[in-house]
Amino acid sequence: MSTETTFQVPSLNCGHCVASVTRALSALHPLVEVQADPASKTVRVQAPASVERARLIAALTEAGYPPA
Repeated sequence: MSTETTFQVPSLNCGHCVASVTRALSALHPLVEVQADPASKTVRVQAPASVERARLIAALTEAGYPPA
């Protein structure tokens, strides 16, 4: 079973940001899917239920893109 979570990420501004966020979140589990949109400053993550929201937040924060 997977869950979908959307984060507001104010510092998401460009393609490099999208790549960094995608890389950081994808490293958590091979089945993680990431859609990052710099225009709306949102990151949508679909991940197995075993990947806790706190781990997603920690990965974003460690990559330099803390969610609001």
